[in-house]
Amino acid sequence: MTTFLGSKGLIDLDQRSLAIAAAAIAFNPIFWNTAARQEYHNKVLTKLAGGNSRYACYGLAVTIFSLGIFRDFLYERALRDQPTHPLLVTPFATYISYALIAAGNVLVISSMWALGVTGTYLGDYFGILMDEMVTGFPFNVTSAPMYYGSTMSFLGSAILFGKPAGILLTLEVLAVYLLALRFEDPFTAGIYARREEQRAQKKKKGGKKEL
Repeated sequence: MTTFLGSKGLIDLDQRSLAIAAAAIAFNPIFWNTAARQEYHNKVLTKLAGGNSRYACYGLAVTIFSLGIFRDFLYERALRDQPTHPLLVTPFATYISYALIAAGNVLVISSMWALGVTGTYLGDYFGILMDEMVTGFPFNVTSAPMYYGSTMSFLGSAILFGKPAGILLTLEVLAVYLLALRFEDPFTAGIYARREEQRAQKKKKGGKKEL
């Protein structure tokens, strides 16, 4: 076990890398939800993008994607420092891991394809709304394919590496995503509800003019 001398004595590097990965997992949804709400209420990102909301959304998309790559790097590095378990290094476990990773990636990629860049990366908060709700695959399988697909990929990677610590981190991923959904779903639903109210008001005004 590798250690280094810190301000409080010897600290295990394997525990340090695990803590860093756990922090990154928790940070990412907090960041994008905070940034998106600031944009919705105060147009912070649009102002930084010179008043162009679409460019601002693309900038947030690049940032979220980059943070996700960095989080995955920290997760993989943390797993390499953890002990393996014999039950997770069997051929059957390997097959399960590949199936989880493949299925997870299918959910994530097909979701991004269906939603596009702005639909995937919180375009609703920038005023870039979709014409109608996407109901085809993978949204006919789960309402949050990005989150559940990502969780499946994390779990598959943990099993592939044979690391019980990875399973614990996957549980954190799932908990963080479920918590994020409790904030995101009602807020997004409210955005589209307000749009429908505005459309209904315009129709009423249009009908009165015809009369």
